Amino acid sequence: MDEKAKLTKRIQVSNKQQPADLVIKNGKIVNVFTLEVESGDVAIFDGKIVGIGDYNGEKEVDAAGKFIVPGLIDGHVHIESSMVPPSHFAHVVVPHGVTTIVTDPHEIANVAGEEGIQFMLNDSEGIPLDAMFMLPSCVPATPFENSGANLTAENLEPFYEHERVLGLAEVMDYPSTAAADQGMVNKLNDARARKRVIDGHGAGLDDHAMNIYGTAGITTDHECTTAEEAHERLRKGLYVLIREGSGAKDLEALIPLVNEKNARRFLFCTDDKHLDELMEKGSIDDNIRLAIKQGLDPMLAVQLATLNAAECYGLKTKGAIAPGFEADLLLVDDLQSFTISDVYKNGKLVAEQGEMLLEEKTVKKPNESLLNTVKLPGVTKKSLQIKSSESGKANAIKLIPNSLVTEKIVVTPSKEDGNFTASVEHDLMKMAVIERHHLTGNIGLGLIEGLGFSDGAIALTVAHDSHNLVTAGTNDEDMIKAIEEVSKVRGGLVLVKEGEVIAKLSLDIAGLMSSGTKVDAYKGLKQLDEGLEELGFKGNFNPFSALSFMCLPVIPELKLTDLGYFDGTLGKHISIEA
Repeated sequence: MDEKAKLTKRIQVSNKQQPADLVIKNGKIVNVFTLEVESGDVAIFDGKIVGIGDYNGEKEVDAAGKFIVPGLIDGHVHIESSMVPPSHFAHVVVPHGVTTIVTDPHEIANVAGEEGIQFMLNDSEGIPLDAMFMLPSCVPATPFENSGANLTAENLEPFYEHERVLGLAEVMDYPSTAAADQGMVNKLNDARARKRVIDGHGAGLDDHAMNIYGTAGITTDHECTTAEEAHERLRKGLYVLIREGSGAKDLEALIPLVNEKNARRFLFCTDDKHLDELMEKGSIDDNIRLAIKQGLDPMLAVQLATLNAAECYGLKTKGAIAPGFEADLLLVDDLQSFTISDVYKNGKLVAEQGEMLLEEKTVKKPNESLLNTVKLPGVTKKSLQIKSSESGKANAIKLIPNSLVTEKIVVTPSKEDGNFTASVEHDLMKMAVIERHHLTGNIGLGLIEGLGFSDGAIALTVAHDSHNLVTAGTNDEDMIKAIEEVSKVRGGLVLVKEGEVIAKLSLDIAGLMSSGTKVDAYKGLKQLDEGLEELGFKGNFNPFSALSFMCLPVIPELKLTDLGYFDGTLGKHISIEA
């Protein structure tokens, strides 16, 4: 049936000339346009809502007084951070009411370039989740580290032809944007010429920088950590994405700013959220519950999670229960607790009581090039030596729990044979970032305070955004063992204590995602959680996520790359010696 015939049919059903495919009766309809709760039947035909009122259907469902809510939209998410590919990610978030995501595949793009983007597009075809894509704008994120790829405007341009590509993803290379670097201007102009959305990344940027962002055509920012920052973005006309992920939890700080005057410029996102947290706490549904707990009106919370996100990204038929909109909807027992009983995608029941009704499909095996991305030099104790300075003082990264921002501090580490060593007593660990894409042999060395281990070492190939191998530990021997094990499993997460691997999870797809089922990956993560206890970890944050962001030089204040310390405030590399 062509589009003209489909439209004719829908109008006839809307006009009650023939029955709908499905009618949901006796529900309380959440109207996100007027912030009212309506009564009436919801009539669905061919995956679209065709009427609100009194309808008959081939199939009729009694909502039994439950709230009918639009399907939730995650405004900015990196699927790779869940550690499962798109086809499995759908089975994680759809039971939590998320029916549409706006995703940026820049994690895999930093490892495998265009091939990585294409894999994500291919694997997200035909899944019970609308995965809309933004094209990675900054691969590599900065010129201050080595990644696996370099994407120019010419590399990105063909992807705009894909029907699920919405625009240009988070522009995090502010210096290149502010300098009107022609490589960046080409990317910005390509998106603007097609009237596509351009996302921002304003971590640590001041009010003047927002002038430049707005002029460049950037319309969003998900990096606000304070209400003051968010207010500045609103004044400059940007949408503010309120993030609640595994590594960065900004909702509590930002939600007091939201009110009925400005609410239409806010939406929710998760950005980076691990599989175990998604399965146990939820996705955007978790944002809604936390916002309500912080005092936000439930109707406004739903509006942020649906209509606002849809309008921000030009998704004109998503985000509302109204005629002409897609029949992505939820049945919710109670708005205050936001407990979801049923999830409908395109008018079909796909999840019930937190469980998917559809079978999780097997990931189509990627090319060998995506399964063989960890190329490491031989690492010895000498490779990890940090020579002590004359003063005995050193610069160190101070981790701030549940934040991507760090502090640069000066410490006086312990010494052994003229080299700085870790100190469990002072919660100071050695850290290394090893280039793993091109066998350059680069190893950046540093010190980190606040990771919270009393023994052993951790290593992982999830290290934003270039995804080199990052390791931290209380001793060199365990760090080396962890590095070797990560290489053996083709990338992933490893914990070592006293020379023994105590927990691991293979992330064989680009060193970022597991080709196994979501259950297999979840079990691996739970074993890692148990392993953390063996290492003496007692923090109130996710150490894997925290360590993965200690390598991201675009977020101040001090980070570690394969080329050494990078001071985000000074905009340059600095030495370990203080």
